[in-house]
Amino acid sequence: MGKDIQTLAELEAEASHFAGELVPLGHGATLVILSGELGAGKTAFTKAVARALGIEEIVTSPTFVLEKVYLLPENQPFKRLIHIDAYRLEKGADLAPLGFHELMKDSGNLILFEWPERVVDGLPAPTLRVSFVAHSDGSRTISYE
Repeated sequence: MGKDIQTLAELEAEASHFAGELVPLGHGATLVILSGELGAGKTAFTKAVARALGIEEIVTSPTFVLEKVYLLPENQPFKRLIHIDAYRLEKGADLAPLGFHELMKDSGNLILFEWPERVVDGLPAPTLRVSFVAHSDGSRTISYE
């Protein structure tokens, strides 16, 4: 069952709550895959998670650069937030130039990964799956697995 989000303020609150619940696994990166159509709210959610984790710089979509790495403040359980957008990738092997498998080895990394279905053959099992559905009235439904 999903959670209905009506406003940007509700999305911010949901993302903040989500970020507060995350803890490093201790045996590799925490991989959170974000699924949903274009405009469903994946990047907006990531931006809100970044703010909740104390990132002050502007967080933008990595669609064209594929990957952005943000250092987190020392009071956070993770060392880095890594935002990956695989929309322009075609297969799992395309993750290698990003150093993805090395990133996955570090328990200090929180990886928020958009468009996982594009490279599913190169992804390990995620820690969490977050799905976004946009509705015609502008609301969103967020589901967690």
